[in-house]
Amino acid sequence: MKYIDKYLEYLKVVKKYSELTIKSYYDDLIEYNEFLGDSFTNILDVNYDIVKLYLKYLYEKKINKNSISRKLSSIRGLYNYLVREEIISTNYFNKVSNPKKELYLPKFLKDNELDKIFNVCKEDTPINQRNTLIIELLYASGIRVSELVNIKLSDIDRSEKSIKILGKGSKERMVLYNNHTKKAMDTYLDDGYHTFNKKNSGYLILNKDGNKLSERYVRVIIDDLAKKAGLDIKISPHTMRHTFATDMLEEGADLVTVKELLGHESLNTTSIYTHITNEQIRKTYNMAHPRAKK
Repeated sequence: MKYIDKYLEYLKVVKKYSELTIKSYYDDLIEYNEFLGDSFTNILDVNYDIVKLYLKYLYEKKINKNSISRKLSSIRGLYNYLVREEIISTNYFNKVSNPKKELYLPKFLKDNELDKIFNVCKEDTPINQRNTLIIELLYASGIRVSELVNIKLSDIDRSEKSIKILGKGSKERMVLYNNHTKKAMDTYLDDGYHTFNKKNSGYLILNKDGNKLSERYVRVIIDDLAKKAGLDIKISPHTMRHTFATDMLEEGADLVTVKELLGHESLNTTSIYTHITNEQIRKTYNMAHPRAKK
């Protein structure tokens, strides 16, 4: 366990991973450690045969391929760390590949569903001002919930309507927001923020005690807004991120721009959204092809 603990501390302190991501790594590594302890050896004395047996164990559990890939990536990361620290010499998990990912279409909100959520947003109390800003920011910028709760006032350029975001792996990027979000931002910062800011905090999104709002509570807020809007669907902060990406591509944004705004490392990750923008392709074809216009 001590090597797992050291690795998780490394992810937290050096890589700046979110609590939710670290929790996922923890669960995967504990399961792996229990597998080794039940039948084989300790975490340092692993060979290629044991790796193959673990892969067989995962497939026999009949979990989906994406989950298997995540578990293998978690373990591979641990052993890469141990190799870098010169605790072991070989990472046998580099000898096996992740299964081909199953294609899934991200859940996103339709225009009428999005309108219903914004229609129930109010700015009559400090709490409502904050919650309105949360939903506005998530949709306007496509940021992750972990990035949202870590925004500081010093990261925001209100005149340029831009925010400096510290994303995965401590990579910085700039995101933009629109006039609707600017109005929500101004209302909150000029009014409700002062009610929350009891500790002279540098963070933007605060709870009633003046501390940074938790990711979990952001999810509660969005769930409550969906219920108020009368939507019988499950909505999360990531749903807003998917909706942002889908709408940007539907309206003609190029894939590279959306990739940069989302903070994806690879275009392959962003390209999942191209599967749900066929209507934009049809519109472009009908508008651009000479015979389609006749």
